[in-house]
Amino acid sequence: MTAGWFDSHCHVQEEYLGGDGERDGAADLEPVLARAREAGIGRLVCIGTGAATSDQAVRVARATAAAGSAPRAWASIGLHPHEASQGVDEVAALLARELAVGDGAVVAVGECGLDYFYEHSPRAEQRAAFAAQIALAHAHGLALVIHARDAWADLFDVLGAEGVPDRTVLHCFTGGPDEVELCLRAGMYVSFSGIVTFKNAGDVRAAAALCPLDRLLVETDSPFLAPVPHRGRPNEPSYLPLVGEAIAAVKACSVGEIMERSATAAAMAFSTGG
Repeated sequence: MTAGWFDSHCHVQEEYLGGDGERDGAADLEPVLARAREAGIGRLVCIGTGAATSDQAVRVARATAAAGSAPRAWASIGLHPHEASQGVDEVAALLARELAVGDGAVVAVGECGLDYFYEHSPRAEQRAAFAAQIALAHAHGLALVIHARDAWADLFDVLGAEGVPDRTVLHCFTGGPDEVELCLRAGMYVSFSGIVTFKNAGDVRAAAALCPLDRLLVETDSPFLAPVPHRGRPNEPSYLPLVGEAIAAVKACSVGEIMERSATAAAMAFSTGG
């Protein structure tokens, strides 16, 4: 039995700790964690998108571990495709340094991947940064967290060349049935966000209906992509049950089953224990 909901992907550190990584945001973050606790969120993974936000994520993870109360956080360290032009050296050095602490705070590399919708970094540099971070996940035996937008063909080309890590999560899934089948055939976990509640997201709901519960994760991607009825406002982990309710509706099962099965799958994906 798992302890409540598991938010597999959030960025609360970016919202509440400040972009420079210097400000102590504990007082700002605590109400968010308190609301998450009240909503039954037991665990979450705080996701890095560059060296500064990854460092912040690790600090959140260690603070929640020290507090000893839900929700317990873990961290990922990675470089978002938007920032791929920066190169991965700083992120790789941070990863090595934090893993050397040996406290289990860091459980994944990412989010990394390809974003051809915004294309803030050239495609060649995105592919190179993605390949480098796949290699880091392999080298350290960590989960890999993938961001993919309008880049399915190249995404699987890079994964085919580098090898899909044993524990790989395709976060904030935005494809349809064909794309979810590709992810599942590659052995990935597929994580669904508040998009599944959007009126125009029929393809995403169809994909969720096809995804086996032992491969299905739920996330908020907070502070982004708040689910209905909070769409357009800042998101937070306490809204995760709304994502679970939408998944339960398309899979014709209970919300409790989605909570338990998705939390079990997330614990497997990130090796956080039961």
